[in-house]
Parts: sequence; C-alpha cells; structure tokens
Amino acid sequence: MRHMGRSVKTQPGEGGDRSDARKERWRAHREARRAEFVDATMCAIKKHGADVGMDEIAAEAGVSKPVLYRHFADKADLYLAVAQRGTDVLMERMAPALDALAHDKVTPRQWIRGTVDTYLALIEQYPEMYRFVVRGQFVDRPPDRDLVAEDKRALASAIARIFGDYLRAFGMDSGGAEVWGHGVVGLVQGAGDWWLDRQSMSREAVTDYLTQIIWAAIEGVLRSSGLHLEPDQPFEEGVARALAERPVLRVVSDADQAGTGTTSSGG
Repeated sequence: MRHMGRSVKTQPGEGGDRSDARKERWRAHREARRAEFVDATMCAIKKHGADVGMDEIAAEAGVSKPVLYRHFADKADLYLAVAQRGTDVLMERMAPALDALAHDKVTPRQWIRGTVDTYLALIEQYPEMYRFVVRGQFVDRPPDRDLVAEDKRALASAIARIFGDYLRAFGMDSGGAEVWGHGVVGLVQGAGDWWLDRQSMSREAVTDYLTQIIWAAIEGVLRSSGLHLEPDQPFEEGVARALAERPVLRVVSDADQAGTGTTSSGG
C-alpha cells in the first residue's frame, strides 16, 4: 500500500495480530460490563427482593433495558450469570469448612457444626439472593443449566468423599457414602429454606438441631459396626481410639460350640 508517496509493506501476520488484539479487548470489555451488570442485579435484588424486575435492574445499573439485552441474550442468561456468582461465593465459603476435618484439633461435632453454620450464615447474609437463585421465578424460560442442582451435587460429592474415606479407614463398607452425602445436603438445604421463611428461632438453634441429628446418624452407622467415636475428641485421636477399642469378633466353629456345651454341662 502507498502512504505519502511511499510504499508501506505490512509484515506477514501483522494484520491478523491486530485483529485478534481488537477482538480480545472487545471480549474483555464485554465481560467487564457483564460483571458490572451482575453487580447491579445483586444490588437490585437486595433492594427490591427476589421478585425484582428488569426495570429495577436497569435503573440500578444506570442503563436502559435494551443496553442490558445487548450483553445478555435474555432474562435466563442474566439469571445464570447471577446464579454463577452465587455459586462462586458458596463454594468459596464452604470449601474451608469442609476441609476443616483435616486439621489436627477439629472434633467431629465441631466439623459438623462449622459446616452447617457456614451454609446457614451465607443464606442469612443473602436471603433475597438465595430466593432469587433457588426459586428461579425471574426467568421466562428454563435456563440452559440448573446451577442449583449442580451446587447440591458438588457439595454432596464432597461430603460423600469425606464419609467414604473415613468409612474405609474404619474398615467399613463405604457404599452408602454417596447416599448419605446427598441426604445431609438435602436435610440442611431443606431446613435452611424453612428457617429463612419462618425465622422462628436463631441461626445458632437451627445449627444445634441439625448438628444433633447429623451426628446421631453418623454415630448410629459407626455403632452398627462396633465402633464408638467421641464427638468432642480431636478427630484423628478419636479414630485411633475407636479402632483400638473395637471389639474383635471371633468366628466360633461348630466343634467349639459342641466343646463348650459339653464342658458347660459337665460342670
């Protein structure tokens, strides 16, 4: 090409590199704008509740609805972006609570209580956000993904892995770990949903009741195999003690039984 009477040569690939850079800048700009609109939606939810509409969201964002729809395909797309933000916060909070059992001084009861309370504290902090995501009344059509179900499966799988690891350490059948993991998540989520609507007791009381029933279930499973785990003893110490105190079952043969019977009758 010519410029100011001189020939200017474009290096091979230079035009493509510039085009790619422009596309990357545009993509980053769109992602940043979407994140800003998700922030605005969360603020609108906090102000107006889970039944918030697009008008309130646009007003909070300081734009018109057509501008919102340039960045989100429809309401379901915006809902999924907000739900994904909620998922990120949930997993960020829950991961340390679930991992706490690996710490030397954490007791089984502390672990259960800490995990339950972390979840309840989160939905207490963001009640309208919780309702917006879980009840999904905002969307006009079913979203492409069910993030609520995905979150429940992720938490249940994490708990199931923990249960399974320790059941195997006890030499027990771990086949029920996945069932129990999903059961615990359903129990806590259902109780949390009820509590958020009723608010008839403190979070501490709900946490105590849920801790009590979850521990009772775990204790029952262990006792069925002749194990006793202290709920308030550091977990690793408790496991070692439970295994040491586990009764050894001796298989008694027919000959042993006959001999015992003869001896008993002879005495």
